[in-house]
Amino acid sequence: MSQILNIATYRFVGIDDPAALKATWLPKAKALGLKGTILLAHEGINLFLAGAETAIRSFMAFVDDDSRFAGLDLKESWSETVPFKRMKIKLKREIVTFRQEGVDPVNAPAPFMPPAELKRRLDAGEAIVLLDTRNDVEVAKGTFDNAVFWGNRNFTEFGHMARDHISELRGKTVVSFCTGGIRCEKAAPYLRDLGASDVYQLEGGILRYFEQIGRDHYHGDCFVFDERAALDPSLGATACAG
Repeated sequence: MSQILNIATYRFVGIDDPAALKATWLPKAKALGLKGTILLAHEGINLFLAGAETAIRSFMAFVDDDSRFAGLDLKESWSETVPFKRMKIKLKREIVTFRQEGVDPVNAPAPFMPPAELKRRLDAGEAIVLLDTRNDVEVAKGTFDNAVFWGNRNFTEFGHMARDHISELRGKTVVSFCTGGIRCEKAAPYLRDLGASDVYQLEGGILRYFEQIGRDHYHGDCFVFDERAALDPSLGATACAG
């Protein structure tokens, strides 16, 4: 039985002093024996952690005591071993690098489409553009059936390519998706600002879709940025990163 709990979560919220948060969080995470990566920026947090369930729950209860991070939406999976080598917290300009001005996920988000709603619409054969916002390495592991992918090698490149492809999306229902939802928090409102008016973001990303729906309308696995390399629709590891 898998003993290690892996969690991923994020939140776009204003943080005045990310360095002060790091000074508080890092000793706590290390004391609990956790490993993983937390990204901190003035725009919010992006967190990937692994460890014993009691340690993970203890740390997240500590985080939850701060009203800015109360009730974070956790994506959970289990593994036999810890897929990170150490515990680190990085201070960044963005918690997901996009480098496009004017995108404000906090005050001007695009609407979410829950996994069950997406499945219902796909089952009914509705015309939906499923737009993969991930990079080429991730997409090679798996994606939704008939998904649109522009060939970008990173998320910043996706932002530039969107300007060239936006005419293909106007007048259509677009659902952007990524691993856990964070990239679409920026991609979906950005596409809307460019002129694609009917744009949604898949709530919780592929990982939440796997959790609630499974493999329906999806082929392959989901690339993850740790030593498990990829997760199948049952959220089990399919490979090791070597």
